[in-house]
Amino acid sequence: MNHSVKLISSFVDNGVGGNPAGVVLEADGMAEAEMQRLASLAGYPETAFVSHSDIATVKLDFFTPTKRIPHCGHATVAAFSVLAQQGKVDQGAHSKETIDGPRHIRIEGDKAYLEQIRRHVTPITAAQQEAAANALGLEAKKVCALATPHVVNVGVSFLVIALPTMDDLRRIKPDMQRIAALSEALGLIGFYVISPETEVSGRTISARMFAPYYGINEESATGMGAGCASVYLYEVLGQKGEHYLIEQGRLMTPRSPSLIEAELEITDGLPHRLWIGGVAKIMEG
Repeated sequence: MNHSVKLISSFVDNGVGGNPAGVVLEADGMAEAEMQRLASLAGYPETAFVSHSDIATVKLDFFTPTKRIPHCGHATVAAFSVLAQQGKVDQGAHSKETIDGPRHIRIEGDKAYLEQIRRHVTPITAAQQEAAANALGLEAKKVCALATPHVVNVGVSFLVIALPTMDDLRRIKPDMQRIAALSEALGLIGFYVISPETEVSGRTISARMFAPYYGINEESATGMGAGCASVYLYEVLGQKGEHYLIEQGRLMTPRSPSLIEAELEITDGLPHRLWIGGVAKIMEG
């Protein structure tokens, strides 16, 4: 069976921008090697393969151009948006089966939300801070100006680094080899770098994401990274909100504005579960 890849832009901001994801429907029976080959040929940051599940609404397998990953926020939003627009899922509660177990999904209007589970929040060492700063072309004191960088896991791990200003985000000069090496050493998808300054008033943070170890130099919207950043905001930076709006993609070349929503569920003073959501737009297929 020939499988076509639909192009979806997830986490669009007022109908524009977003992050491209591939979606392959009716992927039942596809071998992992075939999925990886098709994801590599498609060349999108991630591609989601949708197949039948006995325990969830659908089964989703995620691949970057170079590796399988257990979860992907923007590809999940893309897949469920396609299913909703084709009338294959209704509004309300759903679920996805992944290689890391099931997760809940909500469809509300034109938005899809995916469940993430807080697992651990771990500060990195002084030597790792220096390595991270070198990988971003920054001084070591800059990456600790607001708080120590932490490895945060909500299903996958990102190194979350907070910089004081958007200009600091703009001045990053990523060394992809160094980022990839530290990502491999720490078991990361990549670096999620944030600032409390935003272009649009009323939003919480702006962000950039680098994941060369998984074949993604920079992408314009990262649902799992935004989830990690939301936990970091609450636990490390002490911003005790339960709803965050995250801008990403505005400092890329080419620019691709994206908007990611985060909702935190707090138990005993910590976010134990969160929902990451946004709007997706079908581009091709």
